[in-house]
Amino acid sequence: MEINHLPLNLRVIHHWPAKMKRGRPTTLSETAAKADFWLIRTYWDLEFPRPSLPNVDFVGGLHCRPAKPLPKEMEDFVQSSGENGVVVFSLGSLVGTLNEERANVIASALAQIPQKVLWRFDGKKPDTLGPNTRLFKWIPQRDLLGHPKTKAFITHGGTNGIYEAIYHGIPMVGIPLFADQYDSISHMKIKGAAVRLDFNTMSSTDLLKALNTVIKEPSYKENAMRLSRIHHDQPVKPLDRAVFWIEFVMRHKGAKHLRIAAHDLSWFQYYSLDVVGFLLACVVTVIFIITKCCLFCCQMFAKTGKKKKGE
Repeated sequence: MEINHLPLNLRVIHHWPAKMKRGRPTTLSETAAKADFWLIRTYWDLEFPRPSLPNVDFVGGLHCRPAKPLPKEMEDFVQSSGENGVVVFSLGSLVGTLNEERANVIASALAQIPQKVLWRFDGKKPDTLGPNTRLFKWIPQRDLLGHPKTKAFITHGGTNGIYEAIYHGIPMVGIPLFADQYDSISHMKIKGAAVRLDFNTMSSTDLLKALNTVIKEPSYKENAMRLSRIHHDQPVKPLDRAVFWIEFVMRHKGAKHLRIAAHDLSWFQYYSLDVVGFLLACVVTVIFIITKCCLFCCQMFAKTGKKKKGE
């Protein structure tokens, strides 16, 4: 059995037989179609309702846990924020640096808020960086988001960060960069727990306004806490469900009884093109026969008329 790491929000559980013959090379889509079970890394706190199949389970936030104590230096910086609290800023593990112009735009906005800011950044120190902002090459994001002094989270909209914020009820300023991040931030915006900005066009004023909005308007915190309550109010924890289904596939040497037949159909069978073609052929045949009969009848009536006139 294997859980392969697909992009976006999917995890696929395959059960490989003990004796497996080598076959022809295959594509990712063909491999995914053979999956016994799908673990989707979202849940109904983020997603909108839609039908799903028996071999699909939504386990968003399976990596989340209660916050642990921060390192002393970081804890001292957080505590120094007083009643204003702190803002956590990270664009994910794949984005450690920014171009100088964008970095200065962001730093300028952060310098104007009363909160202290912990920014995961590994590039050149921006010229406009304020005394309230501290740069870190790495931050314990989950623990910071669970800290009682955290007021907002500036994020690119990665699934892990989104769910850590939902887990702890933290409103967000979303700056999506690629892939599913745009969709995730849009969902949080519609649910009233985030403000969305465009990375390439936002100004310092835009970022400052967005931060003040999510921090000062109570509705954003209330909506974030509502999503957090939904996330926590599950009969079985996401991680336990994921473990159960993995072991289920192992125990039963697959889960073929949960798979729909559509995975084994060719594209023209899936869209019933063979059936459509057969029905079209039947309709064309009937129309052809009716047309021929009508023409034959018309010809017979024409001949009868000519005979009567001749007589």
